[in-house]
Amino acid sequence: MIAKPTTPLRWLCLALLLPLLAACTSDEGPDRGPLVLAASSLQEALVEVAGVWAAEGHVPPVLSFAATSQLARQVEHGAPADLFVSADEEWMDTLAAEKRLRAGTRRDLLGNRLVLVAKRGGTVRSLAALGDGRLAIADPNGVPAGKYAKAALESLGRWESVADKVVPAESVRAALALVERGEAPLGIVYATDAMASDEVEVVEVLPDASDAPIRYPVAMLAASEHPDAAGFLAFLSSPDATRIFEKHGFEIPE
Repeated sequence: MIAKPTTPLRWLCLALLLPLLAACTSDEGPDRGPLVLAASSLQEALVEVAGVWAAEGHVPPVLSFAATSQLARQVEHGAPADLFVSADEEWMDTLAAEKRLRAGTRRDLLGNRLVLVAKRGGTVRSLAALGDGRLAIADPNGVPAGKYAKAALESLGRWESVADKVVPAESVRAALALVERGEAPLGIVYATDAMASDEVEVVEVLPDASDAPIRYPVAMLAASEHPDAAGFLAFLSSPDATRIFEKHGFEIPE
């Protein structure tokens, strides 16, 4: 029997297929909706938002989810995308500096929080009780959720005590999966990721590491020519979309 690919692997496969997708849909129009590159933590909420957009008579957008760092590098390598939703400001700043964003389209779309999660029913309930266990977080060397997690732990004075127990994952959803499978007793993920899983429970809400809150900026890419890109970007801030994002635990920046 062929094993079913993991969710992170499916995202990676889709990312690798983006050039092929562009070649097969060179006539941008009714054949496909705008191609949206979005941080993996947005998966459930953005799929639901896209469904409402499609129900209003639009061609559904094509959604590709992965770590923000992976998606930003795809944009840098010419991925044929129309919108980019990042899980942090830094990667969006990088693309802005490279003139890869459509001027005037960038804005902060959502906010989030970090939480410490344990497998539901597990015996390890705190970092102090971790012992020889592992702590799953997104890769702190490039993935926003991992950078946020390291900064939060440093601000709490806990990083040094757990640094050698960290299992860096390619995305925040990959870190969540490690806890779900019991491969790590604890993990640090976004609050919205914890809400999306029936296998884990929140054991601690982590404070922001600094005065800068977790923000998800969105922008249209400079190379986009899709006629529905601007419309879907505007729809992401509509009352219908806002209700969905809030239902999934996201904060709406003022």
